[in-house]
This record gives sequence, structure tokens and C-alpha cells, in this order.
Amino acid sequence: MNDSSWGSPPGAGPHAGYWGPTDQGPVQGAAPAGPAYDAPEAQQTRPMPIVPDVPAYGGDQDDDRGAARLSGPLFRDESFRDATFRDEMFRDETTSAQPRAAAPQTQNPEPMPDAPQPASAPQKKSAGRDLGAAIGVGVGLGVVIVASLFVVKAVFVGVIAVAVVVGLWELTSRLEERKGIRAPLVPLAVGGAAMVVAGYVRDAEGAWVAMALTALAVLVWRMTEPPEGYLKDVTAGVFAAFYVPFLATFVAMMLTADDGPQRVLTFLLLTVVSDTGAYAVGWRFGKHKLAPRISPGKTREGLLGAVSFAMVAGALCMQFLIDDGTWWQGLLLGLAVAASATLGDLGESMIKRDLGIKDMGTLLPGHGGIMDRLDSLLPTAPVVWLLLVLFVGSG
Repeated sequence: MNDSSWGSPPGAGPHAGYWGPTDQGPVQGAAPAGPAYDAPEAQQTRPMPIVPDVPAYGGDQDDDRGAARLSGPLFRDESFRDATFRDEMFRDETTSAQPRAAAPQTQNPEPMPDAPQPASAPQKKSAGRDLGAAIGVGVGLGVVIVASLFVVKAVFVGVIAVAVVVGLWELTSRLEERKGIRAPLVPLAVGGAAMVVAGYVRDAEGAWVAMALTALAVLVWRMTEPPEGYLKDVTAGVFAAFYVPFLATFVAMMLTADDGPQRVLTFLLLTVVSDTGAYAVGWRFGKHKLAPRISPGKTREGLLGAVSFAMVAGALCMQFLIDDGTWWQGLLLGLAVAASATLGDLGESMIKRDLGIKDMGTLLPGHGGIMDRLDSLLPTAPVVWLLLVLFVGSG
């Protein structure tokens, strides 16, 4: 049997015409259903819009478009599914706090009772540096200092001179890198070493003469370069000469006394104990900032720790190390050392903040540079020298 003798051609409805038993097309004289189904013009017929299985969400927006809703047995299943979908959507909107149009939100499951909570975990305090390296370097420096101090005094003077030259190099390098200030290093290094030696040989008189000659050398040396920036360069050079070698000269002057090694050891011990007490107490109990704009890490509790530790150490040192010293003198000495060491630390912190750096150098692992260790020692040296001269003489 020929398949074309059954049914209607594709795209024809039930009223498109009657088809006979042949393949000749519709019977002559049959009434067409309308121009949309006229065979010669079938190519001009617009296709039937496809109804999606799941209509777009929007309530009655389809009706707002002005399109006639389709009904009848061919669309009964679609209409039923349409209504069911809208009913479910309506129920979801009335019971859910999230709007249907928004992306689905995945609710976090309730944490297990024994699950760790990072937000509530206690924060462990950090020292901010490699304590192992810092302790190792500190012990090594202490061995070198003590060995040179009690074996040959002249060797310890050489240690002071080397520290001064390295400190000047760090300071002038940071000034040039961060501020474009070119303080002449050669006259500073030569004059600084000479200043330490002159203080040891000729006492305070030799130190002042060497300081004046070093400042003059800085002024003359800078004249060999263009005049732009001359004033700021020589000013920085004179400041560096006073800040590093001149203050360090008082350590060499302490060494000239009969009990010079004990005086220098007292000076070093009190400064180190003051710094240690400030760190330990401030790290454990520090809550009130001492100078937040200069050094945010320092606290008032840390200052009290520095004073307490230094006064106890001062009483012990003056009683057992210094000839003719007494414990009450040690209390005053420790108080003065804690104040001067703290001010010296704050002073270099101010310099480093102005330069925008954390450390003056990287020569000493865990400490920074030489200047980061000399910051509290340099201003403390003249204070200890003066008080020891007042208490027990220059002997």
C-alpha cells in the first residue's frame, strides 16, 4: 500500500483537503481551509511558535505580551504542566526568604561540635624576628666582646672602631638610598676610627679635637662635588659623626680606668638587661602604647619592665663589679640606663620611620644591622661614663 494514501501531508491540519487514492494531490474542487494552507503559497507560511516545556518565570508576563493563549486537546498537557509549575513557584515564594529570581544560595551546614573554629582560635604572639638566629648572634658577639675586653684592652678598642665604621656605612647608605643625601663616607670612617682611638689615648680632650677635625674634613671633602645639596649633605655628615663615633668614644674612655673592663661590662650588661626586660614584660603584659607614632611595639608596661630589670642589675653590678661602688648607686645607675636606652631606641626608630625602613641593615641575622644593636648603646655610653665618674671617680 502506498504511504501517501494515508493521513495528511506534513504541516496540514484536519481541514486541509481530502486526499484521494493517488499521488496527484487534492481532489479538484475541494475547498481549501484558507490561504495559509494553500499549496502553491506554502513557502510563505510562518512557522507555528514553539511552546517551551518549562515556561519562563514571570507570572502572567506571557499574557502581557498580547499573545492568545492556546487551548484544546493538543495543549492540555502543556497547560496542566504550566499551571502545576506556577503553583509550585507560588508556594516556594511564600515560604522561602530568598526571592526565586535570585541565584540559589547554598546554606552552610552546621559545624560539628568538635570542629575547630578559626575565628575563635587564640592568636599566638610572635616576636617578629628569628629568635634562634638572634640569640646565636648575640652570644657570638658577647664572646668576642668579653674575650677582647679582658685579654687586651687595645683589641677591644679595635672592636669599637670596626663597629663604628660599619655603623657609619649603614647610616650613610640608607640616607642616600631613601633621601638622596650623600654624606661623605671616607672622611667619616677615617675620622670616626681616629675619634675612638683619641678618646682612649687622650680621654675627653682627644675625643673633642677628633670630632672637630672630622667635621672639618666632611665640609672640605664635599666641596669636590657640585654645590647642589651641599648643605644637607654636610649637615647629615656632621650629624653622623656625632651620633656614631663620638658617642662610642665614651666606651673607650671608660676603658681607661683601672677597673675599665668591669665598667664597660657593667655598661653592656645594664643596657642588654634593660632591653630584655622591656621586651619580656611588654610582650607578656603590654597593653598601653608608649609612643605609637614612633614605635608602635613599645608599651608603658615594657618601660616599667626595663626600669625594674635595669635597677636590679645595676645594684648587683655596682656592689660586686665596680670598685668602691654601692648598691643604691646601682639603683640610680639602672634607672638612668633604662631611660637613656629607651630614648636611644626611640630616636633610631624615628630615623628609620623617616627613612621608611624597618632595619638599618642585614649584617646580623635576627637583629638587622650593626646600627640596630647600637641604637640603645650609643646614647647610654655617655650617661654611664658620667655617673661612674661622679660615683667612684675616673680612677
